Amino acid sequence: MGHFKQEQPIFSTRAHVFQIDPNTKKNWVPTSKHAVTVSYFYDSTRNVYRIISLDGSKAIINSTITPNMTFTKTSQKFGQWADSRANTVYGLGFSSEHHLSKVTELECVSSQANAVHTHKTELNQTIQELEETLKLKEEEIERLKQEIDNARELQEQRDSLTQKLQEVEIRNKDLEGQLSDLEQRLEKSQNEQEAFRNNLKTLLEILDGKIFELTELRDNLAKLLECS
Repeated sequence: MGHFKQEQPIFSTRAHVFQIDPNTKKNWVPTSKHAVTVSYFYDSTRNVYRIISLDGSKAIINSTITPNMTFTKTSQKFGQWADSRANTVYGLGFSSEHHLSKVTELECVSSQANAVHTHKTELNQTIQELEETLKLKEEEIERLKQEIDNARELQEQRDSLTQKLQEVEIRNKDLEGQLSDLEQRLEKSQNEQEAFRNNLKTLLEILDGKIFELTELRDNLAKLLECS
């Protein structure tokens, strides 16, 4: 408890301290034989408010104020609050209503401050989560951009291959035309050669006939010469 002795309390008063009977949950059990000092401290290391009360060296109250904690005024000089962490209900009996009102006011302010701090912490956490989500989205966008660039590159390659294929098809058609022309010319040449061979055969037959006639004529002429 030395930590709280070194710090100056925000507010101090004197009161009789009670705790609820853990068995009956109704009766109040005094934890101090006489009025003791009850102080409000601000714990700067944890950013929380605390109610501290010492009876000599014994801490009879060490309660952290939370946003959902409520200090309830049950009479003009008595107030109470439930501490879920300590699993008890504290009661304070004051000598005047003024001291009770001051504690009630401080509890309200500290609860609001804790609520603001909690809200701020939640906002910071939400902002951090949003920043992480935004970072993931930016990474996803970059990945999608890369995929788009890759897709464009593939499309350009595809278009280039398609154009080359079309050029090859055009060259093939041109070659097919040239081949068809060569086949027609070859067929024409073969026909011309066949006609030439036929004409040559006819000429040879005519020549054979002429030679035969010439041979007969020579034989007849020789016979005439012999007779004369």
